[in-house]
Amino acid sequence: MSYQFLEGSAWRHIWVVGDLHGCRAELDARLQQHQFDPQQDLLIAVGDLIDRGPDSLGCLALLKQPWFRSVKGNHEEMALSALQGHEKQRWQMNGGGWFWRLRGSAIISARHALLRCRALPLIVHLQLGARTVVIAHADYPAAEYALDKPLDWEQVVWSRQRLEALQSGAESGIHGADAFYFGHTPLKEPLTVANLHYIDTGAVFGHHLTMVQLQ
Repeated sequence: MSYQFLEGSAWRHIWVVGDLHGCRAELDARLQQHQFDPQQDLLIAVGDLIDRGPDSLGCLALLKQPWFRSVKGNHEEMALSALQGHEKQRWQMNGGGWFWRLRGSAIISARHALLRCRALPLIVHLQLGARTVVIAHADYPAAEYALDKPLDWEQVVWSRQRLEALQSGAESGIHGADAFYFGHTPLKEPLTVANLHYIDTGAVFGHHLTMVQLQ
């Protein structure tokens, strides 16, 4: 699935959260802080649930929760590729070593959990009344958004070109939606330029985990 459409009226409050990278305890603390109600509220992640942090399995377990959605990040892409026998070393060198250290039934459980990532969309389209919010891992590589528009999917999960241009002084947003939320590149603080929001604030590197309330 490339795009997933969500109608915001199905939930009371909706939050988007930056890259988790195995930081399940930090997420649980944030959810408690914001009085998140799993019966009424929704949490959407910008991808990279796994690797580098202490609890990749705990973050993968979120995929079974009805109150949680996520787009696919480059770390999920690397993991799925490695499970198919491709570029295992690349994943290991980028935080995937936790999987290869597992033994016995834990490997089977982790493999099943990772394979759930195959069903993750690359883009979430969230409709909040008249407002359209788009969530992707790294970028929406086009000047204008349209639901189901074909894209270079590798750029969606890997590209830093737009962010680097913004950091160099560019100020242009993306037309066709009210707001875009991305992760992928850890920043000291969330960055907003025009209608673009970058919310990976490096929780796995000892910084804070950013959650933004959308509704």
